[in-house]
Parts: sequence; structure tokens; C-alpha cells
Amino acid sequence: MLVVIIISTIVVGMAFSVLRMVQQHMWSIEKYISKNRTITSLEQSLWIDFNRYSSINYNSEKSTLFFKSELDSVTYRFDTELVVKNRDTFRLATKTKHLFFDGNRIESGKIDALKLILEKTPIEKSLFVYKRKDAHQFMN
Repeated sequence: MLVVIIISTIVVGMAFSVLRMVQQHMWSIEKYISKNRTITSLEQSLWIDFNRYSSINYNSEKSTLFFKSELDSVTYRFDTELVVKNRDTFRLATKTKHLFFDGNRIESGKIDALKLILEKTPIEKSLFVYKRKDAHQFMN
């Protein structure tokens, strides 16, 4: 009788250990998927805004990206641990930002492309978003 209790205690202990390991693995998968979903959402948002607005400016002092058209405007603010777009918050840390205008790297002002290198991702991930030139940009 005592042997059965000891063996069942060992089996139950092993079962709980395996369950804990599986739960930790599931939490890490959930965290990875959530991070990728946030990266994808930011990338889609940037693509939409880059192609929707006619004027894109970056202010390096405030670390702010400002999109403007005749009807609307949107602002992105890059903080150390997150990117804020109007009311949306993307919890992603940006390592570096490379800004481009006509293929040349710039620090501030009018831009037509942006490369973001993200920090604290499972692999170093970078986003590159650009705007196709239209007649409005050549006129101004």
C-alpha cells in the first residue's frame, strides 16, 4: 500500500512538472506571436500613412513623424520603449531610425522613406517603408 502511494506521488509530481513546462512554452509562443502582431500592425499602419498623405516630415528634436494632407494629419512619436500614433500605442522599442529623401539619408525634414530597426525582438527586425513619388511632391 505504501509503495502505491509513493509511486502515485512521483507520477503526479512528474505530471505537474510536465504541465508547468508546457504552460511556459505556450506563454513564450503567445508572447512571440503578440510581438509579431504588433510589428505587423505598425508596418501596415506606416505603409497606409506613407501612401495616403502627401507631405511627410520628421522632427528630430521631438522624435516625431508628421503626415499631412489637405484633409487630415497624423503624428507618430517615437519614444524609447514605444511608438505612439495619435491614440494608438505600439509597444516596440526602436533601436535606430534611418530617414531618407530622394535616396539620401537625412536627419530631419521632409522624407519619403523610413527604415526602423527594432530592439528586443527575437531576431533583429527592421521595417522599411517608402512613398512613391507623385506630382504633388515635385511641385512643392
